[in-house]
Amino acid sequence: MATTTTTTTTSSALSVKLLVDTKAQRVLFAEAGKDAVDFLFSLLALPVGTTVKLLGTESMVGCVGNLYASVEKLDGTYVQPGAAKDAVLSPTVVSPASSSLFLLPSSGKSKEFFKCGRCSSYSYVSDRSGTKCPSCSSAMTTAVQFVQPASKEFYKCGYCPKRGSYVTDGIGTVCPSCSNTMTSAVSLVPSSAGSGGQVAAQAAAAGSAKGFVQGIVTYTVMDDLTVTPMSSISSITLLNTFAVKDIAALQEKTVQLGYKEGLEILKASLQSKTVLTDVFLAQKAASHA
Repeated sequence: MATTTTTTTTSSALSVKLLVDTKAQRVLFAEAGKDAVDFLFSLLALPVGTTVKLLGTESMVGCVGNLYASVEKLDGTYVQPGAAKDAVLSPTVVSPASSSLFLLPSSGKSKEFFKCGRCSSYSYVSDRSGTKCPSCSSAMTTAVQFVQPASKEFYKCGYCPKRGSYVTDGIGTVCPSCSNTMTSAVSLVPSSAGSGGQVAAQAAAAGSAKGFVQGIVTYTVMDDLTVTPMSSISSITLLNTFAVKDIAALQEKTVQLGYKEGLEILKASLQSKTVLTDVFLAQKAASHA
């Protein structure tokens, strides 16, 4: 087998090993750990609206991007009272296995927001540069900084008899009981965990329980994202399946899977059956062009 080629690793990305057929310029399969497989499976839990938001309307195949853009441009006059456009444009990911963006390390960049730099209205911000300003219809391209709150805040309804029955992390959310806005702040009380030994044990258990798959084995990920537990016998069988005749043409390549690659895999998974080849080998070809 040819000499192993590796890329520089970083603390902000996951490592995945690819087996590349250098003659055919394709990825035969990948060797991946729990974290990478958790990411792949978490794609199944992404709502359509979240997918469009992540990739951009122009990247979508078909008409879903047009639906997203239509809601985005829809004047609030036409939205039902109590309904929120964000519920459609940024739906909540309900699966605990995908609570952050695919369980991948963040890109290191802070969240970006934009305001209109032409009109005097500072009532609107957007998380996408170029969004049409509702006040003057100009493109919102002036960057503004997002200030991260010191701690997570929760709110309850201060009006109805059931004020203790509902809590939200978004101030102004409509109370399900009386339809007033929930604006009364409540404090989150950290749970007590007993002795130090119990705390350590609980933390270890929580860490091992994160994600979706078990971390005790390595997984084979095919170019079309078929995932199976890996074994030596299955790897040999795969080589026979691909009818590989020149073993010297095979090369092991270690790549990094971070936020950027995650978005590219999400996009390719909706358009292609050769995802790993499209994302990682196309990247290399583009960098040498």
